[in-house]
Amino acid sequence: MTSPLAVVALVGRMVVLFALLMLVPMMFALSEHDPAEGAFLAATAITFCCGVAMSLATRRFRRELQPRDGFVLVGLTWLTLPAFGALPLLFAIPGLSVTDAYFEAMSGFTATGATVLSGLDALPLSVNVWRCFMMLIGGLGIIVLAVAILPMLGVGGAQLFKAETAGPMKDAKLTPRIAETARGLWTVYFVVSLACFGAYRWAGMNWADAFMHMCSTMGLGGFSSHDASFGYWNSPRIEAVAMVFMMISGVSFALYFVAWRQRSLRVLWANVEVRAFYGVVLATIALISLYLTVNQVYPSFEQSLRVTAFHVVSIATTTGYATYDYGKWPLFAPLLMILLGCFATCAGSTGGGIKMMRMILLLKQSYRELVRIVHPNVVNPVVVGGAVVNPRVIHSVIAYMMVYGASLVALTMLMLFSGLDVVTAFTAVIACVNNIGPGLGDVGPSVNYGVLSDFQTWVCTFGMLLGRLELLAVLVLFTPQFWRG
Repeated sequence: MTSPLAVVALVGRMVVLFALLMLVPMMFALSEHDPAEGAFLAATAITFCCGVAMSLATRRFRRELQPRDGFVLVGLTWLTLPAFGALPLLFAIPGLSVTDAYFEAMSGFTATGATVLSGLDALPLSVNVWRCFMMLIGGLGIIVLAVAILPMLGVGGAQLFKAETAGPMKDAKLTPRIAETARGLWTVYFVVSLACFGAYRWAGMNWADAFMHMCSTMGLGGFSSHDASFGYWNSPRIEAVAMVFMMISGVSFALYFVAWRQRSLRVLWANVEVRAFYGVVLATIALISLYLTVNQVYPSFEQSLRVTAFHVVSIATTTGYATYDYGKWPLFAPLLMILLGCFATCAGSTGGGIKMMRMILLLKQSYRELVRIVHPNVVNPVVVGGAVVNPRVIHSVIAYMMVYGASLVALTMLMLFSGLDVVTAFTAVIACVNNIGPGLGDVGPSVNYGVLSDFQTWVCTFGMLLGRLELLAVLVLFTPQFWRG
């Protein structure tokens, strides 16, 4: 049986931690004397006081988490923190509605990159920093951060880690203690983030832009401080840095942790999922580059290759950066990229989508069934990386894909019911559930989600939450069996 008040007690501590993280954009505001100083001061004070009040009011209900408490805490945390993350935006941006502010914060926190804001270049620096910094926090998950520094979660920490981390195969422990695992992952994450920050600065960005784009690159979120995104610089060097770190972030950080402990990179190339990720991305770059050249979208293959490589990597890793409005390309190319964003990244990365491992398992299971049609009595288990996959994992993946497909259809129908055209409705849902960011049509790379009605915006907001927590961790809360003792 779950204990809601025990969960609220922990959420209160999460909110206090979140208030302290607001000090980062506040430092930028103070250093630049920008007009958002008061907004961040007020938002930080409100968030901190609410967190303390929640924690004090429920302190006598504190206890070690039970397994199902983990799912309640994850869901409640991911609903609550974007509400507080929206406060600085509400206070600093005149005319911004509560719906749009919450959407923007949820987009940042889930590292989706869909935005309702325009005129980014004119926004206070601290506001853009906060938008991007939420992506760094949400990249590996605020719950993993909390497990790393709040050992009072105890046994429930393992349940939270499983509910929060992405992918179908997340029961293997990297270290004996879950808190040690989380600390190791965050150490790797921040070391690579520091390298990304330095590389952007070396490539030509100023310090502030380097920090902001490091945050959104490592979180694979795609927020930028400029309306033109990476087209603002038109720099092959900066684009190359972005591609390198987007590809790095598209691989499981658990593998980097293992590679660091073993002092060898062999573990990366030996991984089936990593090889598939790089192979699919490179093959798609070659195909779309050739396709654009043949269709004379660009005058030369070299130009097609440069533009294609950046956008394929950006969309495949669910980042969403752009240098050009690829919505103007022949429809095959942008649709293929969005399809790639649905599955290309690895389980355990900061990317969205169903993950490459699930796609591999589905393809192997499909082939297995075809073989059984021809040879009904053959013993042909699903094998990945030389190991037989537990049938429970296969069943879980199939269930996930059924829920995934049903969710896409249901949300798309809601968008169509509200009056959107089919291209905008479908790609908006695909982009939000897979945490890609820009879609096509009215929510393409040259426009934003600000054209949507409040109802459509809330549908997309729910889609982002579903995708970030991998659907089942959210939808299980709506089953009667979950709440029965």
